[in-house]
Amino acid sequence: MEFPNLFSEIEINSMQLKNRIVMTATHLGYATPEGEVSDRLVEFYLQRAKGGVGLIIVGGCPVDDHVSMTNMIRIDDDRYLPGLKRLTHTVKATGVKIGAQIYQAGRYVHSSMIGGRKPVSASAVRSKLTGEIPEALDLEEIPKVQDRFVRAALRAKEAGFDAVEIHGSAGYLVSQFLSPLTNLREDIYGGSVENRMRFGIEVVEKTRKAVGPDFPVMIRLAGNEFMEGGNAQKEATLFAEELEKAGVDLFNVTVGWHESRVPQLTTFVPRCCFVYTAQCIKSAISAPVLACNRINDPLLAENIIQERSADLIAMTRALIADPDFPNKALEGKEDLIVHCVACNQGCFDNIFKSKPATCLVNPRAGMEGELSITRPDKIKRVLVIGGGPAGMKAAIVAAERGHKVTLAERSGQLGGQLLLNRNIPGRTEMVTVVKDLISHLKTLKVDILLNRTVDRELIKKTAPDVVILATGARPLVPEMGGGGSRGPQVVLAWDVLANRARVGKRVVVVGGNAVGLETALYLANQGTISPEVLHFLAANRAESWDVLEKLISRGNKQVTVVEMTGQVGKDIGSSTRWNVMAELKRLGVEVLTGTKALALNNMGLEIQKDTGTESLPADSVVMATGSESENRLLRDIEDLVPTIYVVGDAKEPRNALEAIREGFQAGLRA
Repeated sequence: MEFPNLFSEIEINSMQLKNRIVMTATHLGYATPEGEVSDRLVEFYLQRAKGGVGLIIVGGCPVDDHVSMTNMIRIDDDRYLPGLKRLTHTVKATGVKIGAQIYQAGRYVHSSMIGGRKPVSASAVRSKLTGEIPEALDLEEIPKVQDRFVRAALRAKEAGFDAVEIHGSAGYLVSQFLSPLTNLREDIYGGSVENRMRFGIEVVEKTRKAVGPDFPVMIRLAGNEFMEGGNAQKEATLFAEELEKAGVDLFNVTVGWHESRVPQLTTFVPRCCFVYTAQCIKSAISAPVLACNRINDPLLAENIIQERSADLIAMTRALIADPDFPNKALEGKEDLIVHCVACNQGCFDNIFKSKPATCLVNPRAGMEGELSITRPDKIKRVLVIGGGPAGMKAAIVAAERGHKVTLAERSGQLGGQLLLNRNIPGRTEMVTVVKDLISHLKTLKVDILLNRTVDRELIKKTAPDVVILATGARPLVPEMGGGGSRGPQVVLAWDVLANRARVGKRVVVVGGNAVGLETALYLANQGTISPEVLHFLAANRAESWDVLEKLISRGNKQVTVVEMTGQVGKDIGSSTRWNVMAELKRLGVEVLTGTKALALNNMGLEIQKDTGTESLPADSVVMATGSESENRLLRDIEDLVPTIYVVGDAKEPRNALEAIREGFQAGLRA
C-alpha cells in the first residue's frame, strides 16, 4: 500500500521535512542525572532518524533549574551545549530534522527537586500533582521567566537544532497562565482570556524576535484542557489565532493536563480519538497543524492528512515501539510494523517511577547501543515450547539470528494470555501484539506446530540444541468449601474471559488483581449498548443524554470484587490503574477491599471483614486468585537437551513486558 500524503514533503518556515511523520518530545530518562546528553540518548534518536522519521523533537528541556523529573535534557546553561551539539549533528547527518522543546513546569515542579524552594506559577493555587502551593510570580519576575525561554531558544539554535518548540500545554507554566483554574490574577496577566493569553503570546513574540524570522518556532497546545471549568476548544482556537500572529510556524495540538480525568494515552482511548481538536485549530489558522495521541498505523495517518484534518502526524510512542516504522510503511512492509498498543507499561509507568523508558513490544528501546541481533557462530536447532508472547518473541529473535526454529503450542492458536484481552473493554488493542508477533513468525518462516504437546518422545525425535521453555502459567484455585448443590457456580476468570464459562446475574469476583478487575469490567459491560448503537441513538436524538448515559453505564449483571488486601489493582501500572478504577465505578461495580473470601454457602459467598462475617448473594463466583508457573516439563526433558532456557510465566508469573523481554533475551542467547 502507498501513502502519498504521509510521505510528501512539507515546509515549516525555512525547514524542509521529507515526510509528515513527527516524533514529538517525550521524557525518556536517558540523559545523565546532571542533564547532560548521554550516549544512550544519542543512540536512541539515531535509530529513529535512520528509521525514516521526518522530524524529531527532543525534550522537554527546562528553561531554568526548575526541573520536574529526573534525568531530563537540560538546556538552561551553556555547559550543556557540547552534548546537545553532538546530538543534533548525529541526527542531522541522516538527513532528518531535529527540534528542541523548551518549557517551564510551574506548579508541577516538586520543591524537593529544586532544593526545597517553592515552584512558581501564575497564582498560588495548590497543585494536585505535587500537593504543594506554588509562589505566584510578581510583575517584575514575569519578564525574567520569559527571558529564560528566549535564552533557551537561542541556545537551541546555537546547538544546531533546526527548530524550537515552546511547551504551552499539559498544565505547565504557559497553561497555568492561560487557564482560569490556575490564574486568579487581577493584573494585566489575569482576568479576561485576552489577559490570560498574554504570558504565552509574549514568550512567543520575544522568542521570534531573538531567533529571527527564518528560524522555525513551534508550540505545543492543548485543544481542550479536559479540566472542569478550564479552557476548551473556543479558548484554544482563540489562543492559536493570536499565537500565529505572534510568529508561531507550527501548532502541535494535543489535549489535557496531567491532572485531567479524561484518559489521553491508555488503551481505553480509541485510535485517533483527539484528531478533532487538531482539525478545529486547523480550521482557524493558516500555519501547519500536527495531530497527536493514539495514532499508531500508517493508514490512519494517511487518512488524517488526506481528509485535511491535520498536516503532520505525531507518532512518538509508535516510534519507540518500532524505530523503522516510517521505512517499513514507505517500502510496502507495513505488515511488519510493530505497533504501539498504548499499554504504557514500559514508557509512562517507568517514567512515573523515575526509571528510564522501555517498551513492551520493543525490548531494545533505550538499549540500542547494548542489545543487537547478531549472527551466531553456529546455526542451531531451537525448539520453543509455548506460543504465548514470551515464546513467540524468543522464536522471532532466534530466527532473526539465523537459527532453525520450531515453535510448538499445545492449543490451536498462538497468543497465550494476551488473547484474553479480546473481550475486555478498553483492552482489545493488546491483541495487536499477538497479530504483530505472528506476522514476524510467518515472515521468518518459523516452523509452527499447533495442537502439539511436547514430551520426551518429541524431544528425542527433533533433537534440538536449545529448548526455550515458555509454557506459561496455570490459575491458582484455593480451596473453597461449602456451597452444596444449591450453592453458586464457581468458575475461573481465565475461562470467563475466554468465553469458556458463563455466569449468572449476580457475580462475585474473588481477587482484585489485574485479571480480577478486568474480568469485572468485562462482566459489568455485558448488556450495555455498543458504540454503534450509541452513535445511532445520539445522532437521531432518539433518547435524552441521561438515558444514553445509563444505557452505556449499566449492564445486566451485578458485579462485586472481593480483595483481601487493602488495595486493588496493585499489578496495574499507575498510568492505567486510575482509568480502570474509573471505569469500574462508572459501570457500577462494587469493590470490597480488606475482605476475605471464606466459603461458599447456599446464598452465595461468605466473607470476612473488619466488622465481622457476612454473606454476599451470588449466582456465580469467579476465581481470580493469581497463577503459578507451569514448568513441569522441565524435569522430564532436562537430561535430553544441552541448553534449556525458562522464560515468561513459566519462570515466574509476571506481566507481558517482562515476559517479552525475557523471550527476547533468550533468543539472543540461543
